[in-house]
Order: sequence, then structure tokens, then C-alpha cells
Amino acid sequence: MTDVGRHPRIKLHTLTEVVDVKGYVGNFQVKLLKKARYVDEKECTFCGDCVEVCPVVRPDEFNLGLSSRRAIYSPFPQAVPASYVVNINECLGHNPSVCAKCVEACEKKCINFHMSDEEIVEKVGSIIVATGFAPYDPKEVDEYGYTRFENVLTSLEFERLVNAGGPSQGKLIRPTDMKPPKSIGFIQCVGSRSAIKGGEYCSNTCCMNTIKSTLVIKEHSPDIEVKVFHIDIRAFGKGFEELYKRSRRLGVKYIRGLPGTAEEIENKSLRIAIENTVTGKIEFHELDMLVLAIGIRPEKGNRKLQEMLGLQMTPDGFFLEAHPKLQPVDAATRGIFFAGCAESPKDIRDSVTQASAAAARAIRLMHKGEIVTEPITSEIIIEKCTSCGKCAEVCPYNAITVDKNKKTPASVNSAACAGCGTCAAECPFDAITMNHFTDDQIINQIDAMFENKPDTKILVFACNWCSYAGADYAGVSRLQYPSNVRLIRTMCSGRVDEKFIWEGFERGAPVILVSGCHFGDCHYIDANHWTEKRIHKVRNKMEKLGIRPERLQLKWISAAEGIIFAKFMGTMEALRQQVSQEEINETIEILKNRKRKMIDKNTA
Repeated sequence: MTDVGRHPRIKLHTLTEVVDVKGYVGNFQVKLLKKARYVDEKECTFCGDCVEVCPVVRPDEFNLGLSSRRAIYSPFPQAVPASYVVNINECLGHNPSVCAKCVEACEKKCINFHMSDEEIVEKVGSIIVATGFAPYDPKEVDEYGYTRFENVLTSLEFERLVNAGGPSQGKLIRPTDMKPPKSIGFIQCVGSRSAIKGGEYCSNTCCMNTIKSTLVIKEHSPDIEVKVFHIDIRAFGKGFEELYKRSRRLGVKYIRGLPGTAEEIENKSLRIAIENTVTGKIEFHELDMLVLAIGIRPEKGNRKLQEMLGLQMTPDGFFLEAHPKLQPVDAATRGIFFAGCAESPKDIRDSVTQASAAAARAIRLMHKGEIVTEPITSEIIIEKCTSCGKCAEVCPYNAITVDKNKKTPASVNSAACAGCGTCAAECPFDAITMNHFTDDQIINQIDAMFENKPDTKILVFACNWCSYAGADYAGVSRLQYPSNVRLIRTMCSGRVDEKFIWEGFERGAPVILVSGCHFGDCHYIDANHWTEKRIHKVRNKMEKLGIRPERLQLKWISAAEGIIFAKFMGTMEALRQQVSQEEINETIEILKNRKRKMIDKNTA
């Protein structure tokens, strides 16, 4: 952190949150809100005179409430900048008649209660999302008595307790009597691998963190009895299995089974009951301290950041990478990368590795000084454009400008255009073409698919980033789904023009599925909202024409939902089997008559 603060080419904003992000790769505009420190960080010498006179005492967040701090404080050792900060919500000094003792004690006159929050706009070419994680709050696991029993700690609290820079200077003591414990128990998977409380996923770090803690205990106090209660121990990293074996050699007892309840006994010790799944017997253990190995949860601000950047998220709440194998640190939005626990739970080593990869990807993108854009962009067909403005209305990136006076045709900023194709699908005059996903290309794919035995096939329009990736994930996961599914990939479900659906039915498609990202997860911000409106409009037309609307389905499937994709394809197959050949022939005749009427109308 100190090296980052001193680096001449790194601008570090502390006490700052991201308010808004606009733009595109190579030209992002990030709006920041820098909170007031109420201390001049350039003038502050970190002498500590202000802290000594501050009368406000609060729990220290860095030590998880095991020690205290003042209203003016340093967030943690070696914090950058090396300056104090005032928590204005706790301080009495913003009303000088009440306190202001720190102002009087500061010889450099660094404290200024008239400071205010500052809004900053930074122009950047790429963004690395490294939001970290939130530790699981074990209060809802009430059976272990966390907060009710003082000698029940979380793994993070225990970590601070045995740390040399912690509140007890590294001495292992019980919170109740400040004496060394004779026995300690660790309960694994608190908030992890549970469908009821916490997350269903493995938090990755808990097992090895517990093993490290047992080694620290045994190295300093070999006589302390240590027991670890677990489902299983996951020590898959380099050298991790040896650490586990070493812990067992030092006398740590690993007991397979999680306690059902914990109760406090007379001397503030704890009594727990477990079913040992090895012996099949109920066991009772008395412990001086109980440590809960809490899991990793997504950071609370991830959802807000996801909406600002147009990112995708897994069902667990972590950010979803563009491809798990080929682009493990890239977001689906070009120019944005992931590092650390923003993408999934991981330890320090994996976080450093991913951070290095993200930095390398950003450098590779930016080092030339100019960005080469993707060729998948919209183009205006000038002869057909009437400057109606519909394309500009639906564009999620404001990449299309339209002359209000309608004297000149619309124009597309190819650098800002992300290639979703919503404008081409919504244009009422067919005045927009999508490079590499033109109308002719997609219609030719439909015609080729239904050249033979059309009544046996399921036509699926799949969004490149979500449902198409979900189909790929289903294949990677070896999930079975009907082999008669035929996918047409589009960059976004918003590209699925009404004419593609009519073409599919006219060619003999029994059923058609349009699939894309969930609302809020769309790679193109909100383009899938236009998909929903368009499908609703087509269904209404189908009903008026006498075609069953159920034959056109809309389903939101994310890239992580391979299982859902496979199951829904089974649903589509069941629906296909309900469509008779007579119904298909009748639909073809209805649509041919409709087309003839439209041609006659346009000719007239």
C-alpha cells in the first residue's frame, strides 16, 4: 500500500466511492465522491496529539471490536495517506462549543471541520473491478451462540487476537477472563455449503485458514487441546496437504461432523453436541473457546456497480467472467476486468495471480495508445433513413445521433457502438444493418435449418453473452438436452427482429425460443427490455392471426445457468410434440397470405 501511495503514476483516492460510470472502452468517465477527511492529509505529521485528547471512544473496526479507537483515528496500521481521519458522525468537534479539543491540540492546524465532500471525474481507458468480499455474519446461525456467548469468536476475530499487532499483542486469551484457554474448538463451513444459511458454494479459504490457526496455537502453546469439527477438509493447493498432515502430527484432532448446538456452562466455557459421522455416535465436548470459520460473501455494493458497468453476476452474487477458460479475468463489457474476490472466493495467492493477469490484460489493451474496435457495429443505410429517432431511443450507449430537424440521416459512433443490434431490430424502415449479423445472414440460417424435417426441430435465438454461453456451459458440464435444438447466435436478444420470428414459423418451425440475459444482467445495459416488448407485441399479433402464442417462448438464462438451459430445452421439446403437422401447415398458409397482403399494400 505504501509503494502504491508513493508511485508517481498511480493516483490513489481514499475515502472515495464510485457514483457513476459512463462511456466505453478507451473513454470511460468515472464519477467519484471523495468523502471529507476533516484533516489536511498533506500537512498532518501523524504525531498523535489529537488522538490523546479526543474524548469519544468507539469500537475499532479493524480489530473487529476487540479494541477501541477515538473519533479521530487511523483506519489501520500503515494506512495511506499517513494521516488521521475524523468520523464526523461520532465527533463532537463540528460544534466548537461542545468539544474541538483536537483542534486545540494540533500544532500544525491540520483539522478543519469546514471541509466538505468533493466530486471528482476521472477519464480512464480501462477499469479493473477489485471490490473484495464481505465476511459472513454468523448471527443468524444462532445455535452456536455468537454474540450471546463471549467466548464464541469468528475466525477473523481469532486472527486479530493471535496477531502480534492485535489488541492482545499476540497473546491467546479468553475474552471473558483474559486467561489462556486450555481447549479450543473450530467449526468449519459456517455460512458456506449450506442451502439454508449463507451460501451453497465453498468459500475456498476457510479450511486452510483454520489449519494455519491450529499451527499458530500449537507452535506457541503445545499444551492447548485443539479440535476441528468439519464436513471434510479441502486442502487442494500447493503444499496445503502437507500443512494439514503437520497439524495432525502436532496433536490437533479433526472430527468429522458439525455441532448441532452450543451452550454455555458455569465457568463461561462451552459445551457442544455433535454426531460423529465416522463412528455414528453422539459426542459432547467441553471447550474454553469456540471459533467459527466464517465464509466469504459478495460485497454489498456489487449490485450497484453491476448496474453502472453493465456487468453480469452469478446466482451467488459474484461477478461473472466472459469465459471461464479463455477469458477468466475479462468482463463481458470490453475494457473491464476482474481481480480477487469480486469474481469468486479465493485466497491471497490466487488473488495476486488474478490481479497480475487483469493488469496485463489492461496493459495489452491500452499500450498502443489507441483502441481497435470490434467490427460488429451498426451502419445506417442512408437511402432508407427518415431520421425518425427510434434507433437513438433504443440505443443503450447513446451511440446514435439524430438530426432533430430531420434534414440529415442518423449517424453511428462506431467507437461507442457495442453491437447489440437493438437499433436494427427496432428500425421500422430497415434502415440499419448490423455487420456480421445482417438480416440476410440470419434469415439464411433459418432457411438452412428448416430445409429438411422442419417439424422435428426447435429454433432458438440465443444471446451471445448469456443463453448461448449457458448452452456452452451445459455442454461443458455434460448435461443432456434434446438433440433437435438448433441455435442461432445473436450478440443480444435485442437483435431478434420480428421478421426473423415470422420467417421461422413460415419455414415450418413448430416452436421458437428467444433467450437472453436476466433483467439487470444484460451485457448491453437494458437492451433486453426491448426484447420483452417486441415478443409481447409479436404474441399479440399471433393471437389475432389465429396462431397459438405459446409456440413463441421467451426465457432469461444466464451464462452460469447451464442446468436451467438443459431443463428448459426439455420443456421446449414437450411443447414441440404438442404441435401437429396440420397446425404447422395452417400457420404457414396464414403467414403466406399475410405476406401477400403486405406486398399488395406496399405496391398500391
